[in-house]
Amino acid sequence: MTHPFKTLHHVCIVVRDLDRAVRYYESLGVGPWFDYPKSGAYLEFEVPNREASEAMRYKCVDLDNVQIQLCEPSPLDSPQRRFLDAHGEGVYHLGFEVPDRDQAEADARALGLGVTARGKRADGSGFAYFDTRSQAGVVLEIRKTA
Repeated sequence: MTHPFKTLHHVCIVVRDLDRAVRYYESLGVGPWFDYPKSGAYLEFEVPNREASEAMRYKCVDLDNVQIQLCEPSPLDSPQRRFLDAHGEGVYHLGFEVPDRDQAEADARALGLGVTARGKRADGSGFAYFDTRSQAGVVLEIRKTA
């Protein structure tokens, strides 16, 4: 078994107003920001609400040691929208880079973690979110970058 939660890739923060948040970070010298690269079609794409997922807006910045992702959920029902409505702005998930998406998902499932959303592309890249909020304080995600 590998350890899927070893290499932190990003911290995702849910915000009410993406443009306002980016402007604030830029005023602190944090940037440049770029749109989340939603590259390639998924062979497998299992999310609670596809329309809400596609309507979310993201901006990212690569720091020296980690990426920050800002997420503005749409008004449509999604885990991110429910988090924002219940808790306000804040860290929604931690994303960990893995060498093998399928193996990391299997290893996390073997640890007893339930999958809440997942996606996989033909090149093996993709993601899986796990139901860890009540135990870890945040959602944990694994991802394989193309």
